Amino acid sequence: MSKPKSEKKPVKELKPKKEKAPKPDLVVFAFRLSAEDRDAIHKAAGPGKATKFVLAAALAAAKQSLNTK
Repeated sequence: MSKPKSEKKPVKELKPKKEKAPKPDLVVFAFRLSAEDRDAIHKAAGPGKATKFVLAAALAAAKQSLNTK
């Protein structure tokens, strides 16, 4: 027994892709730290937010250092 042929679905119209804004030219800044320090950062920042937490803290310290000179 063969299955009856199903009707073809109408072709969906393709939407034009949105133009993306150019991404800023970024670089990587890496450093080493102990497992205990890493765990403390993750605990303080919360799940999935450690990178933003460390970036914000480093930038705040750097800006404060520049302003006090």
